[in-house]
Amino acid sequence: MEASKAVQHELSQLIAWQGWLGVTIDPAYGGMGAGHVAKTIIIEELSRVSGAMGAMVQASQLGVAKIIHFGSDLQKKTWLPEIAAGGCLPTIAVTEAGSGGHVLGMEATAHRDGDDYILNGAKVFVGNSHVGDLHGVVVRTGPGSKGLSAFLVEADRPGFSLAPHRPAMGLHGFSFGELIFDNCRVPAANLLGNEGDGLPVAYSSSILYGRANLTAVALGIHRAILEETVAFATARQRYGAPLAELPTIKQKLGKMQSAFMTARLTAYHAVHLLDQGLPCDAELMNAKLVNVESAMDSARAAMEVHAAIGLSTDRPIERYTRDAFHIFAPAGTSDVQLQRLAETALGTSKGDWSRRLAAHAGAGAAAVVG
Repeated sequence: MEASKAVQHELSQLIAWQGWLGVTIDPAYGGMGAGHVAKTIIIEELSRVSGAMGAMVQASQLGVAKIIHFGSDLQKKTWLPEIAAGGCLPTIAVTEAGSGGHVLGMEATAHRDGDDYILNGAKVFVGNSHVGDLHGVVVRTGPGSKGLSAFLVEADRPGFSLAPHRPAMGLHGFSFGELIFDNCRVPAANLLGNEGDGLPVAYSSSILYGRANLTAVALGIHRAILEETVAFATARQRYGAPLAELPTIKQKLGKMQSAFMTARLTAYHAVHLLDQGLPCDAELMNAKLVNVESAMDSARAAMEVHAAIGLSTDRPIERYTRDAFHIFAPAGTSDVQLQRLAETALGTSKGDWSRRLAAHAGAGAAAVVG
């Protein structure tokens, strides 16, 4: 994967066939119904070995979220069993090149034409862009915040295309590319929720699933960084003893261990609350912030412990470092998380998506307990 930098279609499909994409899907639709803690375990374990494949699963979960929370009965019956069985990899497409994280600045459009909508525009940084079978696309159907709507767009629809895959710094094997809509005709039945529900679709998927999922990816990468560095420092000899015996190295390892333990607590505490259907927007923000920042900090410390040999592609530490930096931007950079946490402290936060969607968010846990 690192050598070719190509999209891993086959490996993505093999993972989907395990049923793990259905971890939060109700058993009535063939899912595991195991909830967000179980989902975090799956993503952490995959990311510990491959940040790219952990990212693939987390991105699919964003696609699952929009159908669980906003899909009609027919849409759920049609797509959730397919996703749970591994026959469909879903995505969500919100970001545009000209607006970035400013959702209301998007310019891609859909206009009604009889029993269809016609989509035009492009979306960028779409996780699973080149392996996805069903894209959840948020576009503008009118002015203002009520003028955004979301649609399910099958990857084989005429008028839909993909820009060529462009490898990035890290997460080699994962695709997060550009979707292009050129008079792409979509049935009105593919509308998610009602016309005007696009903003809630985008925000709830990002806040409830995106932050939790990316937290799990960062946690798995962080765990790999710590384990690899401990193994290296224990095996490498300096001055007649393991490198790990040097006080300066012990200090670095101690800080990495502490950072990892704290990050893991924030991650699992947040998703436990989510499984219980309790308000946890702030906890999810903090989990993403703490896990991403601590993973990047530990990556730098690990590179310092490895010194020059850490630059070699013969060792995985440089891959872990590159992969860790990929988790910074999606679902809000650390600056965004801090801004939102400040609003929480000041009592000026604008919404609590975990409270609004508590019944659905906790459904997986309820199914397991029941």
